Amino acid sequence: MSEKKKDKETSTRVEGTQPFVPHVTPQRDAWYTAFFIENHMDYFAYPDNVATPDQVRFMVYTENEERYYPCSDRMFNAIMNRNQSDFLQSKYAEVLDRVLNLIHRLIDDPWERDYLDALIRIKFEHETRDEIMIPSRVEKRLIKIFLNRTQIEDPYFCEKGMRNLRAAAALSSTACRNALNKLETEELGNTHRTLTETREILRFIELKRLLALTVETSLWIDDNSVRLTESDYCRILNRPVTGDGAQALFDFLGIRGKESTEHPGLIPKKILWMGDESGEIMVDLVIIRLLARLGHKIILCFKDGPVYTKVDFEDAHSDETLNSQLEKGYFIRERSLGKNELVDILRSDYNIIVISDGTRENVNLLLASTTFSRLFKEVDGVISRGPDQKRRFFGSHFQFTQNIFNIAAGADGTVMVSFKSRHPAVIKYTYKDLEVKAKSIIEQMRAANQKGMTVMFYSGIIGSIPGRLQTAKKIMSVFVDHLRREYAMTFIINPSDYFEEGMDADDLMYMWEIVQRSGFIDIWRFQTYEDIVQAFRMIKSKVPPEWVGKDSTFSTGCTKEMKIALDVQKKHPEMQIAGPAKEKFMRRSEYGVGMLYDQRLADICQG
Repeated sequence: MSEKKKDKETSTRVEGTQPFVPHVTPQRDAWYTAFFIENHMDYFAYPDNVATPDQVRFMVYTENEERYYPCSDRMFNAIMNRNQSDFLQSKYAEVLDRVLNLIHRLIDDPWERDYLDALIRIKFEHETRDEIMIPSRVEKRLIKIFLNRTQIEDPYFCEKGMRNLRAAAALSSTACRNALNKLETEELGNTHRTLTETREILRFIELKRLLALTVETSLWIDDNSVRLTESDYCRILNRPVTGDGAQALFDFLGIRGKESTEHPGLIPKKILWMGDESGEIMVDLVIIRLLARLGHKIILCFKDGPVYTKVDFEDAHSDETLNSQLEKGYFIRERSLGKNELVDILRSDYNIIVISDGTRENVNLLLASTTFSRLFKEVDGVISRGPDQKRRFFGSHFQFTQNIFNIAAGADGTVMVSFKSRHPAVIKYTYKDLEVKAKSIIEQMRAANQKGMTVMFYSGIIGSIPGRLQTAKKIMSVFVDHLRREYAMTFIINPSDYFEEGMDADDLMYMWEIVQRSGFIDIWRFQTYEDIVQAFRMIKSKVPPEWVGKDSTFSTGCTKEMKIALDVQKKHPEMQIAGPAKEKFMRRSEYGVGMLYDQRLADICQG
């Protein structure tokens, strides 16, 4: 086959903003897979760095074998179709210019400067030759080479500090404070108003003015802001807030400027706020503190490490100006916090929680930390900041598991608020939802106990064998039904009866732990291999090879549940534990994030 023919088959056109459809040609699918591998975004090639598909689904709603990619549809189509070389090369050139400018700005030694210039150009040509790399991924690699060679930890550390200092000084200036607090009678309207109505209007005016400041880059880019007068600030604060998401944002925050019978009062929300630029973050924090005072809980997210002038997690500790504004915040350093720990933090008295997203890119959900992913799933909405984040969230057809807002400067000098609603098929279980379900089950156990019945909890394999979820639920139900017929006055809980679409391992384990620690379990029975054999016999089927020799000790969930059972037994020594010996439960490790089975099993199945 000629090279021309191969290229044609490889680049069968990807249209517009539609999901990539596999199985058109083998060559096209191979290019698609190569795209993920070459950009170091393929989980199976880089399992230690890239999020599992299950973890990505905490944030992105995908279907029909589609894979999320962290770039705009235009960029993806240019790479896949292989027919927009000029567009790609222009973006690559912008990357090279930024990195070379960094070298020439920071490196004084002529030999070292020329050496780095040449090294970066060589690596750049290598990475961009096939036009399969996303420009931001090329940039990250080039920056890493520069940082590793020079041992400069953060090339923009001083500039970021100056930006924050300028913004803080501007916000605390008499001119700015007077303008922010100035109130004209006509702003309240001529209608007679109650205290509640007046309070709503004042909140709205304050938020709208602060939003106007979020895009006023003169406050932090240079020192000219010291010359701004009160009238200058009044002009800035009158900047319009526009965009299809403006009203949606005010509604989401419960700050509408009026009383409403449809929306009585402000309902506290959990908000993931994705910080962007240094300097700008100081204005963000004024808004964040306002929202916190109103009862909202803000999870403020920074970059994990230096990305030009973007604010990062280390800045929050080492930059005195920024750190002083976050002294009442709760910092989460752990990259892989479990659901229970996160729920405890979200329930704490801290209204501002600070995290890293785990990446050194504008937005790359494939590389995000487990902590970030779990919080993304738990919150009520996401507020992103700036044009770079907007491009990643709004420049692609992907829909997410949360409503996404973006606040950025509009082309006409306005504040542009954009909105993308979460995918309509997303099923969301809050920890409160799960607690309600748990309490409902506990009430059934309590009622059975009061009738003199024995309460048995049956733990077994449900999702521990990848791809066999329905079979696991079926044989568990068949066997539990058998026990119900055999045992008199016994209330048996079959976990598979309570499995609902959309629940992942995090949800299930959180719900069941509440039930299991209730103190109402008389017998905790763990599934044995004999149980499994009998269940298959009852459905007149031979035991499939993947089930041979299996029992509850094979299950990651059951391993965790055995630990819980032993802990519960210390408080309730009358509770019996039946099934395999507890010593056999230690071979299962930890859930893959969002999975119902041990991470190692996924690796084995892919091997």
